[in-house]
Amino acid sequence: MALVLVLWLSGLQLILAADHPSYVAAVYEHRVLLNPNPGVPLDRRSALEHMKQNLRVFEEQTALAAQQGAQIIVFPEDAIHGFNFTRASIAGYLETVPDPQKVTWSPCADPLRFPDTEVLHTLSCMARKNGLFLVANMPSRQSCNRTSDPRCPEDGQYQFNTNVVFSDQGIIVVRYHKQNLYFEAAFDAPPKCEYVTFTTPFAGRFGVFTCFDILFRDPALTLVKEMGIRQIVYPTAWMNQLPLLAAVQFQRSFSHATGVTLLAANVRAVEYGITGSGIFTPWDSLIHHDTEGNSGKLLVRRVPVLDPSIIGDRLKLVPFSGYQSSKEPENMHSWPTNSFNANHDGKYCQKDSECAEGTSSITFNSIMMYDNFTLVPLQGTEGNISICSGSVCCHLLFRRSDAREFYALGVFDGLHVVHGTYYLEICALVRCTGEHHSSCGGETEHAQTLIDFRLAGTFTTTHVFPGILGSGMTLDVPDHSGWEGGNEFYMSRTGMSAGLVTAVLYGRHYEKDKV
Repeated sequence: MALVLVLWLSGLQLILAADHPSYVAAVYEHRVLLNPNPGVPLDRRSALEHMKQNLRVFEEQTALAAQQGAQIIVFPEDAIHGFNFTRASIAGYLETVPDPQKVTWSPCADPLRFPDTEVLHTLSCMARKNGLFLVANMPSRQSCNRTSDPRCPEDGQYQFNTNVVFSDQGIIVVRYHKQNLYFEAAFDAPPKCEYVTFTTPFAGRFGVFTCFDILFRDPALTLVKEMGIRQIVYPTAWMNQLPLLAAVQFQRSFSHATGVTLLAANVRAVEYGITGSGIFTPWDSLIHHDTEGNSGKLLVRRVPVLDPSIIGDRLKLVPFSGYQSSKEPENMHSWPTNSFNANHDGKYCQKDSECAEGTSSITFNSIMMYDNFTLVPLQGTEGNISICSGSVCCHLLFRRSDAREFYALGVFDGLHVVHGTYYLEICALVRCTGEHHSSCGGETEHAQTLIDFRLAGTFTTTHVFPGILGSGMTLDVPDHSGWEGGNEFYMSRTGMSAGLVTAVLYGRHYEKDKV
């Protein structure tokens, strides 16, 4: 279907031509019904009874999505079976998913072809009955031979965290085994990373990955940068962690930075701090984030097709290039800094040695996201400050509505080693949760201060994810962003309607992950 789409990227307006193709996508944030004793093995019948409780909700939501015209629906990671299983206790939940590159099979049309595939049958029939593509996550097994495969587990089978995609005819079109596991004792990583795509008649190609994968080069960045994928289906079970990695916060940053549509379906499990789903284009989003409610949420919206094989070069979306379609206002570089002592020359430190030699009373350290950030406080209602650590220097030009709330500019350049190992280069403007330095890095969803800003950083990586989070989990995107002088990435934003919680340039240096 063709239509006129007007998408707003803060100050950037994108008008798509009347004949630009589009499609209707749906994601469902599911309040998963959990096994209360996941460490205790269940027989197959009991495991099926548990999974059927969740699948009945899937059936209802798939029908509702189809009634609203959805052509594809994405369900969350772990939403059928739950989590916190051991390798042994998940056995009753496992099904074998045949390789769709070798076998063409609709479980709904031919349910007896493979044994013990009741979940696949149910999902296949949902897709077929409602005439849409369906993406679901489930636990699977795959037999292996330890003689020919040195990575084969001792029990002679792989156990995978698996995404399965069904066509509108109920045929399994692809399966994807999660590469980057996050404390998942029940599962194995696949022997080789899988780069999985599928093609639809309404939008062209989509890529597939799961949850924690989004933070790593493979498969996520390879799909986007090397394979040219511009549409991603993304089941997740993401525990929110502010101020930098709430689910919808980073989903927004990933979609914006890489120039992709991201269909993100998260589990809803308030007791674990899990919520946050959305339908994201590079320019705008429809999201759900609710830490208090106790029900699921279906999101449905029409989005533009971004697959270059269909739209050609109408939209030249270059990952990690920023958005510079209109010129940044000249005065963004020359706001007055009357509130600062001229002796500081508008800058607190330009390198680590300066911080150590004369300004240590101004800079301070605080733990943010388990990492030791170096920070400098904002003072007054306007200013121009900088702070550095290692190879990363962060520069902030700001003007704010008042100075009652405590904000700080922080920098981190190092290997993150808690709950995963990955190298970060970060510049972050954060609202601190109290009046003390140690409160900078604490979690809050609320702020009252309106801030116009230009945040820039020097990076040794080209992979920088800009993010802006407003009060009440309001997502925003920069007015302008891009590279200057080779290694400096900047973003600017003025006129926000919500108080600023976080503005971050989240750099990932994938090559240093194993340093």
